[in-house]
Amino acid sequence: MTAAGQALSGSGLRGREAERERLRSLVASVARTGSAALALIRGEAGIGKTVLLMDTAEHAAAAGYSVGLGKADELHHLVPLSSLLTCLTPGGRPLLPDKALARLPQSHDHRIWLVQRLAEHIETLTARAPVLIGLDDLQWADPLSVFVLTQLPTRVRALPVLWLLTKRQGPPQEADETLTAASRALTTADVHLGPLPAAVIQQMAADALGAAVDDSVHDLLEGAGGNPFLAAEMLAGLRSAESTGRSVPSGLVVGVRGRLSALSADTLHFLRIGAVLGRRFRFQDAAALSGRSPAAMIGPLDEAVRTHVLADEGESLIFRHDLLRQAVYADIPPSARRALHRAAAQHLVDAGRQPIEAVSHLLTGALPGDEEAGLLLGRAADDVLAVAPGLAADLLTRAVELIPAHRPVGFDVGERAIVALARAGRDKEALATGETLLARHPPLDVYGRIQAAIGATLWNLNRAEDLRRLVDTTLAVEGARPRTRARLTALRALALSRGDDLAAAREAGETALRQAIATGDREAHVQALFGLGETALNAGDTADAQKRFMALSSVDPAYLPEEIVACQHLDDFARAERLLGRATSQGEGARREAMLQWAQGQQRLGLGRLDDAETDFVTMERLEDEVGASVQQVNARVIRSRIGLLRGDRTAARQDLLAARERLAPHPNPGNTAAVRYLEALHADAMDDHALALEHLREVQRHDGYMRWRLLRPWVDEAVRIALRGGDRELAEDLTAQAEAHAARNPGVPTATGLAARTRGLVSNDIGLLRSSVALHRDGPRPLNLAEALADLGAALVSAGHRAEASEVLTEARAVFTESGAHAAAARANGLLGGAGTRVRRGSGNPRPLQGWQALTASERKVARLVAAGHSNRAAADLLVVSPHTVNTHLSSIFRKLSVRSRVQLTHVVLASDED
Repeated sequence: MTAAGQALSGSGLRGREAERERLRSLVASVARTGSAALALIRGEAGIGKTVLLMDTAEHAAAAGYSVGLGKADELHHLVPLSSLLTCLTPGGRPLLPDKALARLPQSHDHRIWLVQRLAEHIETLTARAPVLIGLDDLQWADPLSVFVLTQLPTRVRALPVLWLLTKRQGPPQEADETLTAASRALTTADVHLGPLPAAVIQQMAADALGAAVDDSVHDLLEGAGGNPFLAAEMLAGLRSAESTGRSVPSGLVVGVRGRLSALSADTLHFLRIGAVLGRRFRFQDAAALSGRSPAAMIGPLDEAVRTHVLADEGESLIFRHDLLRQAVYADIPPSARRALHRAAAQHLVDAGRQPIEAVSHLLTGALPGDEEAGLLLGRAADDVLAVAPGLAADLLTRAVELIPAHRPVGFDVGERAIVALARAGRDKEALATGETLLARHPPLDVYGRIQAAIGATLWNLNRAEDLRRLVDTTLAVEGARPRTRARLTALRALALSRGDDLAAAREAGETALRQAIATGDREAHVQALFGLGETALNAGDTADAQKRFMALSSVDPAYLPEEIVACQHLDDFARAERLLGRATSQGEGARREAMLQWAQGQQRLGLGRLDDAETDFVTMERLEDEVGASVQQVNARVIRSRIGLLRGDRTAARQDLLAARERLAPHPNPGNTAAVRYLEALHADAMDDHALALEHLREVQRHDGYMRWRLLRPWVDEAVRIALRGGDRELAEDLTAQAEAHAARNPGVPTATGLAARTRGLVSNDIGLLRSSVALHRDGPRPLNLAEALADLGAALVSAGHRAEASEVLTEARAVFTESGAHAAAARANGLLGGAGTRVRRGSGNPRPLQGWQALTASERKVARLVAAGHSNRAAADLLVVSPHTVNTHLSSIFRKLSVRSRVQLTHVVLASDED
């Protein structure tokens, strides 16, 4: 029999033949098909999960796999990515280079970037061989590792990667998000390990003790409950008793407890120190905490290793099984346990380790009033904020509880807690923390800082009026420092940008900008420029908005998407395209990748590339879902629904409308509400319910004026047609006046001037103005706006009896609609052509089929051919000048439409289609 803790290797897999074969079948399937799979092995401690994982890994390695194995640690479960990094070094080569890891803390939220980078490195590895990535004890994995494991398997589903995870069995109702997420896109196996049958346990006894196993031993082994580790420990205890001539103890004491009770007092003391440090610990750390020299601890170490309680791996010591560590740990009195954890934390910090490595000990050992512990938690939170904002928020919240209420440093930690909670999307907790701090009556300068932090949270919650009141009240109190006043004034500008007095908003923004520059406060600088840009957009002054956002992106490149969208409002799509290319190639969008996808989607939509625009909005929504943010989800669904109406796919359009309503419910701010109401008007109009469409449009108009500017800026012609069809000329006139006012503010923007001419032409039934509108739109970059202008002109010409000219412009409109994929709009133009006496072309512009090669969009075919030719996702993205996230979304759609699961299968389909 092998050493305890290893007794299940080899023949110890007896009783697990079915599970073993199931996992080996997955190994073969992944290698054969080239598509990923994930297996989760569950069961109680000691049931054999680790042994089964190791056996599968050894089999995969023999089959040519590159294998990376790791283990999560109970006392290091807060160190970001620590769990996953233990298994991302197959063959000794780090999957993610150290220099890449060093970039993680540089910006806002790099979790999306991290997943993408890992996916790219795994793709490189799989070019050489299939890959197995195994992680033991998932239940103790750090939050960032769990996040990555929830996203990454799906991201690399088309690659030969086998994910092999083990996890202790939890409550029956426990749902494992890693397995659930993977099951939507790849083959999964949920392997439950239950107790071994009595016959298998008896055979283990025969292997260990020989054939003469009496009934008393069988009765004793029943106490193991079919757990192979406990059975092996009992058998080891029996063999030890026999060899020393001692009497055989009864019950479980011959197991784990029996082994420990036989150790010397010094060894038990050493093991207790080690158990506090974790399953894996360093000898020098344990010696230091013991208060003895390393030389004095050699004897206890030797006994612990000789009795197979510990294994010596050179750089560290490790308990051979978690149950051994837990048995030692449980025997430490709770008060002593807490004190040892606090001492361990102090030792690690004094030894120069990162604060995050001491966090688990601090959370267990620190008591209220421990200011030093609170400050250490604050330092650790700062280190992890960029990649684990939720963890940072938890650490800072705990730090606030530890630091004495009367200590000034507690206010600084509390302010950072508010910021971290807001970053984690926990705005209500952030407000509650702010109220707690204010109740402690901070000094006036601190009071202003806390109010500024609370104000930023109110902005996140779309509570502009509450924000304005808070800022006005705070600014009225003397004592705030210049930097704090700059931040508060910038927040006031933001709040005012959502009101009617935009002149006051602009004045507040300019004041805040001057104060920010004078004090050198970057946060105030960013907020002031953002407020000025928002104010300009809401005033319809797109040139000023572009100027403000360009200045903002130069201060903080994370706001490049805002500059890109501002360029689109100016019809400067060429500059917007250059900025998108720069962000994609240089990684400048990595800080806010979802917003960059939003900007790219708006670009494609404006250029009439409906398929590509939809892909971008789908990608944006996925990225926001991954990090638990919901910034543009309502608006994205509104646009996707509108695309569905343009295509004539009312089922998809209706589904997106329902999704927009669902996403609106938790965040019913005025902008999102107006967007959904306007979409409802479009749906009612498409169903020829003109009265209902008109009522929804009136609801939109009842919102604040700024929202009408933003919402109707590119769509005001649709709104005018709805008003006219509903018989409300007054509303049509009001909308036209809005379009003309916007054009007056933006005289050099063809879309603005073209829409103004067109809406006036529609209201006045003026063919001359409609012709002018067409000419103006020809100077702009938006083909769908041009097609709509041609259709409006064509309809007016048909009514006026100018059939020849009508036929010409309507034929062009139909062609532009068809080219963009707007099949419903093309059909309407076709119908007008019939009214003009032109022979209608049947079957033109039919939607694509749902399945097969012909179902792919033009961009999807490009991606399919590039991938089939051997290009990686990153390489394909670089060639197409899009983000790898966009390519990943294309591949998901390609795989679904072609019913393939791997790149190998995709290559076969591409080769066959190119031969046809």
